[in-house]
Amino acid sequence: MHSGIAGRTDMKNFQIYDIGKELFSAPSYPGDPVPEKRKFFSVENGDACNLTLLTLGSHNGTHLDAPRHFFSEKYGADKIPLEKTLGMCRVAELSGEISAEEVRGLLEGDVRKLLIKGEILLTQEAAQVMAERKLDLVGVEGQTVGEGETQISVHRILLEAEVVILEGLVLKEVTPGEYFLAAQPLKMEGLDGSPVRPVLLG
Repeated sequence: MHSGIAGRTDMKNFQIYDIGKELFSAPSYPGDPVPEKRKFFSVENGDACNLTLLTLGSHNGTHLDAPRHFFSEKYGADKIPLEKTLGMCRVAELSGEISAEEVRGLLEGDVRKLLIKGEILLTQEAAQVMAERKLDLVGVEGQTVGEGETQISVHRILLEAEVVILEGLVLKEVTPGEYFLAAQPLKMEGLDGSPVRPVLLG
């Protein structure tokens, strides 16, 4: 269905999928700061232009986790190699607990980037397979990977191997298949994560 996408150059031939959440209406992870916006300059108040002051956490809305999120000695969002966040990816639809064997099947064919549609629980064993395969990026619809006691260990397995974690995706309009992904972080020095507006081309 999406074969040959890498060789196409005319944007009219692509379907564009906006797979990010609106930042201010998206739920924040429990305990994280809630994003806010306030007018700093306002045309209505007599200023020459409008300018907004933003307050937000580095993991609000649709965002990615950089290795520094769990490892202070590793690089931040601004140093993530862009080839990890740009390129062909596979979208798969699953639910429930994801096993190591399922991940091996999803990564057949030298898949470098994987987005998972559905309410899933990524196990430590599945994360280990991704780390061993040196996956560029894994994305999920939930605001975090892992759950409960496994949440920290799953993050650590992936980020120690420098697998970018993309969280808070909106994939309801996307059918499983092969797409071109663009999910670059903002260029903010040393940050542990960054909001993104990811896009799929198919």
